[in-house]
Amino acid sequence: MHQFRKQIAACTMFAALVLTSTSFAQSEDEDKNTASDHLLQAEIALHADDYIEAVREYRTAAELSDSTEIARQATRLAFDLGFDDEARLAAQRWRELDPDSDEALVHLAQIQLRSGDLRNAKRNFAKLIERGDQPADKRLFTLMTIISQEDSKHADEVMRSLAKPYFGDSALAHYAAAAVALQASELEYALEHSQIAIELDPDWLKAKLLYARAMLLSGDSDKATEYTARIIGDDPDPDPDARMELALMYMTAGRDDDALSQVNQVLLERPSRTDALRMMAIINFRQNNLDAAWDDFEDLLASGDFTADALFYLARIADYRGEVDRAIRLYSQVMGGKNAVPSQRRASALTAFQKEDPEAALERLDKFAKERPRYAVDMVLAKAQILSSLGRYSEALDQYDKAIEYRPDDEAVALGRAELMLRMGNLDDAISAYRAAAKRWPDSSMTLNALGYTLADRTEEYREAEKLIRKALKYDPESPAIIDSLGWVLFKRGKYEDAREQLEIAYKQFPDPEVAAHLVEVLAALERQDEALELLAAAELKNPDSGLLKDARERLFPETP
Repeated sequence: MHQFRKQIAACTMFAALVLTSTSFAQSEDEDKNTASDHLLQAEIALHADDYIEAVREYRTAAELSDSTEIARQATRLAFDLGFDDEARLAAQRWRELDPDSDEALVHLAQIQLRSGDLRNAKRNFAKLIERGDQPADKRLFTLMTIISQEDSKHADEVMRSLAKPYFGDSALAHYAAAAVALQASELEYALEHSQIAIELDPDWLKAKLLYARAMLLSGDSDKATEYTARIIGDDPDPDPDARMELALMYMTAGRDDDALSQVNQVLLERPSRTDALRMMAIINFRQNNLDAAWDDFEDLLASGDFTADALFYLARIADYRGEVDRAIRLYSQVMGGKNAVPSQRRASALTAFQKEDPEAALERLDKFAKERPRYAVDMVLAKAQILSSLGRYSEALDQYDKAIEYRPDDEAVALGRAELMLRMGNLDDAISAYRAAAKRWPDSSMTLNALGYTLADRTEEYREAEKLIRKALKYDPESPAIIDSLGWVLFKRGKYEDAREQLEIAYKQFPDPEVAAHLVEVLAALERQDEALELLAAAELKNPDSGLLKDARERLFPETP
């Protein structure tokens, strides 16, 4: 037990649980001893990276114990790792032991929302709204942040139901409903209810800025920016939040210089606004002013605010500059937030392929998983991808199988495993996996396109392939990847001119070497050799290591250098 505690000392999530398990081991009570046994088994499972077994053992220990702390930690572990069924059972046990705990009820309601049990989620969130000394609409407003973390459509449905009883005279309720609706792209509803919030509280700036954002996302960027600029112009002492919102609108419209002007004004009036410093740094980064962006992000890092963002962008700048060691060091320090997983994956990839130390790369991912258990399953998938890129396919398959066990409802994991089957040369298994995914996610453009393209590229089932790809295009008509797939299947069906039209559209949007190789192939088939060679040479200049382009040249133009 002491050794386990020593190895995971950095993981505060488990510290209280380990201490509790020690006290159980010293108890003479039979049930408590049994609970202690399950805690020990959970610890052993964690050491073996068997996360689902660890969660089950923690949850079993909670069921056998009267300790609220064990139930709390079991819930948090399952929740953070994304094992919703286990998290729900642990949260229910927590509530049995401590029925007055708001934290337990929040976890249970959020798990129900996450897993699609909207009826019970609504009921439990409603209980939370009714509790406490605060007015109900203020508690609703507070819960908005938690609800909006889950699936946007489900969150929107739940929030509308919760907010409706308070719509009469509560600007807060209308705002909460509008904000969650906006996240779900329910733009008319968001506009309507943010406007009502303004009518109920005409001086509330936050409601006005939400209304402006809803206008922007509805496609009326000019009207949105004019509205926000008017808020600033009508106020002799404009709120910096309004300037920040206007800057964000300008950035969305591609007007970075205008955005920078607003941000500079905020920093002039309020030098302590680190959110403005962050935005200035991002604008400089977007404009490729990397020296200025570096200085800005270093200042942001020194401020102690937005640390993860500062480290991430500093790492990206170092990466662009080819400063591999510095980039790895910076990426490795991004330990939380939305950029934690991509940062750790990139640090690992640089270690594996630039530093040519694949074992150190894999160890890096394992270490991060132990230090930050909430990202452990993401690191399993990251290992699978690294191993696949290294050509260590059987090891990669083991990791994908783990990821599938942990995330059976994750479409990206299922598609990644199917792609690995292709790399391994197991075409029939790959197609079976893609078909299973298409059955599981019949409305997914990503899955439909993956199956359609595979059939077009690797089989002669061209009619079915085209049908699947066109269906995918209905769901995502602007996707250059799907347009490329359509061009490729049209080529396979001998419709060369139609194929050329589609591939040129795709290549204009996404000048990828694979799209270029497809277009070169079609131009050659149309006997437009000069155009094909010109395009091939230009693509090779941008992507000198592309095997697809090399193959196209060797097959189609073997006499050319």
